[in-house]
Amino acid sequence: MPDIKSIILEIRAGAGGNEATLFAADLANMYSRFAAKQGWSAVILDESRSDLGGYKEVFLEISGEGVYDKLKQESGVHRVQRVPATEKSGRVHTSTASVAVLPVRTGEKTDIKPQDLEIAFTRSGGAGGQNVNKVETAVRITHKPTGLTVKCTSERSQQRNREKALALLSAKLESGQASQAQSQLADERRQQIGTQDRSEKIRTYNFLQDRITDHRIGKSFHNIEKIMEGDMDKIVKSFQE
Repeated sequence: MPDIKSIILEIRAGAGGNEATLFAADLANMYSRFAAKQGWSAVILDESRSDLGGYKEVFLEISGEGVYDKLKQESGVHRVQRVPATEKSGRVHTSTASVAVLPVRTGEKTDIKPQDLEIAFTRSGGAGGQNVNKVETAVRITHKPTGLTVKCTSERSQQRNREKALALLSAKLESGQASQAQSQLADERRQQIGTQDRSEKIRTYNFLQDRITDHRIGKSFHNIEKIMEGDMDKIVKSFQE
């Protein structure tokens, strides 16, 4: 098995409208801060924001020693129960976000033929300095045999975005090839993240009770605010044990 020193973390808002996008952003923040505490690098490859500044979807590339071993158990549907900032009457809402962890394998790259790729360059959108919107640095790559499309907007150079988009495409195809056929990629992702329905959850974040419960190992963790700030060691250790 080749060494896995990078993963692509894909987070998507599920059921729950705007509150689900805010929860997806909270999860992205939690993983980014955990990565920083581990001395790993975390880069946003692509993002799609909601009106309230949450994430409809976000792709993070996290690199470092032991990254896959420590985060592979994060795949699945995460459920949050809390009073949203947008809620006027103080009612508790239940929302979900899905997480997929795709390993980036070095040493045995997926064989991607250049003729199978359709590459388009666009201007990076969103807030930013003078470099944003003037040059076509954002890269979108479509893999014609599977119809898979990936985007990367994080870097200021077209070449770096192209490299990262190819790494993302490779990781997605890898997870499909693990089940012997690229056409099964959608099934593979569905198995990881389910249908994003509230009932299909691996973990529940209950803010009122200050408790995170992982339903697979039947364990609860307290001090939810601290965990959301990246203090995930207790959860990670529970799975490693």
